[in-house]
Amino acid sequence: MIPLSVLDLSPIVEGSDAGQSLRNSAELARHVEALGYKRFWMAEHHSMPGIASAATAVALAYIGSQTSTIRIGAGGIMLPNHAPLIIAEQFGTLESLFPGRVDLGLGRAPGTDQAAAYAMRRNLASDANQFPNDVVELMAYFEGESGRVRAVPGEGLDIPIWILGSSLFGAQLAAMLGLPYAFASHFAPQMMMEAIALYRERFEPSDQLDDPYVMLGFNAIVADTDEEAQLLASSVQQAFVSLRTGNPIKLPPPQPGYADSLPMEARAILRSVLSASAIGSPETARRELDEFVHRTKPDELIVTAQVYDSRARLRSYQLLMDAVRQPETAEAS
Repeated sequence: MIPLSVLDLSPIVEGSDAGQSLRNSAELARHVEALGYKRFWMAEHHSMPGIASAATAVALAYIGSQTSTIRIGAGGIMLPNHAPLIIAEQFGTLESLFPGRVDLGLGRAPGTDQAAAYAMRRNLASDANQFPNDVVELMAYFEGESGRVRAVPGEGLDIPIWILGSSLFGAQLAAMLGLPYAFASHFAPQMMMEAIALYRERFEPSDQLDDPYVMLGFNAIVADTDEEAQLLASSVQQAFVSLRTGNPIKLPPPQPGYADSLPMEARAILRSVLSASAIGSPETARRELDEFVHRTKPDELIVTAQVYDSRARLRSYQLLMDAVRQPETAEAS
């Protein structure tokens, strides 16, 4: 059975607010911890009315306090938005509070549009080129090799660092530094196979990792029937179309027949962007997940489910884990 983890965007749904979304995230974290999911990651996004995890380290502190065994982490921290020392201190604090449970995934995108990026950073000129240097600087703080400036908490703590990406850049950097690699195939699958191959071919062992390790993002919305799951999925479809047209929104309620109502070109874009997905009954989801794993051969999947109703979201994660475990249970009996 391939390890399954959770990527939670802490969706703010229509008619609700960020506080309720974060409480829903805590409930989800407790739920998937009990089900046996390996990690619970949250993502940094800014100026997005439908995402409550902008202050990612703060949100993770809350999730850590509500759980006891599941790994918690960032999927990811958009490092160009921050000074490496600040992230070392924040995640050093998390690791000090929740020892042996914290991951730090790093990305080089802003997680927002240019206006919000400028509001955070003031200067956008050299951020992309600076990212590898910032990663190395951040690692030095944890290793206690940063000179006179020290990260306290942070220094000397064992916090696994991951490189995130949706292109070949992140794959090359993760391979060069000998770090695990997480690919954003749940919304940008176009370069997935090429990036995986490049990462594995060029991987150089490090103190953190002896062999390459690939985790792939994957959409999974599971319900009792294919029709019900497709209806639930219409929420994320609406949100994605709005985002692509420059109008990010709160996660809307399901809309029957939404995808079929779109122009053919828009439907094709949705199918392409959300191709790393399992949407359907447990049997359908298991088949689609197996096909994806057979084709991509990841070491782990990190699953996201943008579902309007929090009860349906909890049930989706349970049905998925039950479906994945079914052959294992049959063999045991």
